[in-house]
Amino acid sequence: MRQLTAQDLNLLMQGAPDVRPRLIDVREHWEFQFASIAGSTHLPMGEIPSRIQEISSKHPTVVICHHGVRSRQVVAYLEQQGFENLHNLQGGIDAWSREVDPAVPLY
Repeated sequence: MRQLTAQDLNLLMQGAPDVRPRLIDVREHWEFQFASIAGSTHLPMGEIPSRIQEISSKHPTVVICHHGVRSRQVVAYLEQQGFENLHNLQGGIDAWSREVDPAVPLY
């Protein structure tokens, strides 16, 4: 499983739009409403199996949660389903808030 730091994700997000990774946030609705990374798609962890068709199996994708645990589980599940080019955001949105964008609230 590939891990991506918040700083590395920030660099990727500054690239050309056609090479930026898709961001999938697997946290609960209230968490996503409270704090999220601009441009993220909200796809709660519990809905992944029923909404798997919404995820590209080839496009670079970064999966996000609060601290990186749930997203790591989702990446592992998707890899078992044959998905490629997935990354887990190491430290989750908490790391993003602390290291990249302090305007994103901590909780």
